[in-house]
Amino acid sequence: MKAIIFGANGQDGYYLNEICLKNNIETIAVSRSEGNWTKGDIANYSFVEELIKKHKPDMVFHVAANSTTRHSALFENHATISTGTLNLLEAVKLHSPQSRVFITGSGVQFKNTGHPISEKDEFEGNSAYSVARIQSVYAARYYNSLGIKTYVGYLFHHESPLRKEHHVSKMIALAVNRIHKGSNEAIEIGDITVRKEWSFAGDIAQGIFDLVNQDTIHEACIGSGIAYSIEDWLNTCFSYYNMSWKEHVQLKSSFKPEYSCLVSNPSTIKSIGWKPKVDFNELASIMLKES
Repeated sequence: MKAIIFGANGQDGYYLNEICLKNNIETIAVSRSEGNWTKGDIANYSFVEELIKKHKPDMVFHVAANSTTRHSALFENHATISTGTLNLLEAVKLHSPQSRVFITGSGVQFKNTGHPISEKDEFEGNSAYSVARIQSVYAARYYNSLGIKTYVGYLFHHESPLRKEHHVSKMIALAVNRIHKGSNEAIEIGDITVRKEWSFAGDIAQGIFDLVNQDTIHEACIGSGIAYSIEDWLNTCFSYYNMSWKEHVQLKSSFKPEYSCLVSNPSTIKSIGWKPKVDFNELASIMLKES
């Protein structure tokens, strides 16, 4: 078997590649950045078409994106997420219609009332990023109606040591390690009451893989369904070294969060046998040890 992974340099691509190799699936890892993979842009139709035509993969995973909701990323989000999805699905339709295709969705593309979100809930285009995600889902549904096996996994916050430093989970973990080693820095952070999921990226990648390898469900929220606050993360990380976060954190009173709570209802993905293995405390330990 063979799989193509677009977005190989991100944490989702990394763990999907590991899972595929563990299952004796040959992988073609693709990224725009320099590295030990096939260099190319999913927004370039000629490149995508040639790749699909050449390899005729059993599975294709589209996990490429700049995970930011900033308006300044409008055109990048549109090119990578929206256009990339169309490029991939059309190339599959023309050259490899037997392929199973995974398209990434996000919890932020739904109307958020603070209650657990399921794949059946209403979309809301409240950022450039969510608009691109919504467009890609409708494209996936359209190609599914044409007979292409498309799958959408709506992902919620998930973390790993591969996170970039601007993500709050990694930023805190790195700072805690430095403080433990003697740094007298203060961590500047916004509203620590914000609650979200803190799943392990390896678990979420397994959920993606499990979703694509069955025929009953085509859309599902993939998450723990358990929300923790940023304060919980601070407390857990500092407690790992028997320290108190209150002595090392400076709150930014002017910060206004996008939401107060973002959490999934993962009942659909759990119905096919998937469940996360790494809990909140274990994730903190992994982040601190490997950051």
